[in-house]
Amino acid sequence: MSKHLGDHASLSARANRERLAVPGRTAIPEEEAQKAIAVRTNMARLRELRRAKEAQEARTEISAANQPTKPKRKRRFR
Repeated sequence: MSKHLGDHASLSARANRERLAVPGRTAIPEEEAQKAIAVRTNMARLRELRRAKEAQEARTEISAANQPTKPKRKRRFR
């Protein structure tokens, strides 16, 4: 008898899942995959922009450090 109840419960659960299923559900995984690809592409683009900015800042810092210092003006006493 318990086997019969188990079958009934699984059939009932399956019926509920099918009833609550969203029409066109097969497209959802494809859409999610496309969104994931778009996110990864955008993250890669932003990472490259950040690295380029950091490299430019490093070049600017090195360039500023390599500039000769201006000699101090001598004060003339009267």
